[in-house]
Amino acid sequence: MSDELHNFEGIARLFPLPNIVLFPFVIQPLHIFEERYRQLTADALAGDRLICMALLRPGWEAEYSGRPPIYPVACLGRIVADQRLDDGRYNLLLRGLARVRIVEEIPDDKKYRSARLERLTDVPAQPPHVQQHLRRALAREAPRWMSGHPEMDQQFRRLLDSELPLGALCDIFSFALPLEPEFKQQLLEETDVERRTRCLLEHLTTQTPPTPPPDSDRPFPPGFSAN
Repeated sequence: MSDELHNFEGIARLFPLPNIVLFPFVIQPLHIFEERYRQLTADALAGDRLICMALLRPGWEAEYSGRPPIYPVACLGRIVADQRLDDGRYNLLLRGLARVRIVEEIPDDKKYRSARLERLTDVPAQPPHVQQHLRRALAREAPRWMSGHPEMDQQFRRLLDSELPLGALCDIFSFALPLEPEFKQQLLEETDVERRTRCLLEHLTTQTPPTPPPDSDRPFPPGFSAN
């Protein structure tokens, strides 16, 4: 466990959504308005501030108010900033901490879901010259996916020039680029950093970036997402 999770007992609240994949090293703004997730947020703030973000599987619409199936690999995050609104809604900033596997859900009397989790550990890319090659490839391919967002491009280039490990860079790119949630989930599930980065690079190289709507302004980091 990382220092931030040294007291983690292996059980966390689940927050499944159909369109958000959280990664370690990133911050996701969340706007909480459903009653069950207000309860989840209140309990998290009164306790360890941990929430496990999971992606709903396709077909979730028919069961959304219940317990629709979710992908087994998720990201454990900690609330680093919170604002409770007058009507009971919340604005949160959730920082991703670690990949986790959902071992089993735990039945209880809460309106939201909880689960026992297993921490997943990255396999670093080896040797160093491979890491440098992959960093240069990211610097070459990612700008095509940032068309019309020069500030985002500048931030990414600063990250590439930093001392951040390749795994962290790949996670930040995977989170912020306009990729489909199911593909982001595929990247989240890959713990081998070299394979994860090569998978992202193949997608960036062979696929066409989505066309942004007129006058769009997709910030980095992303804005608040509603539950």
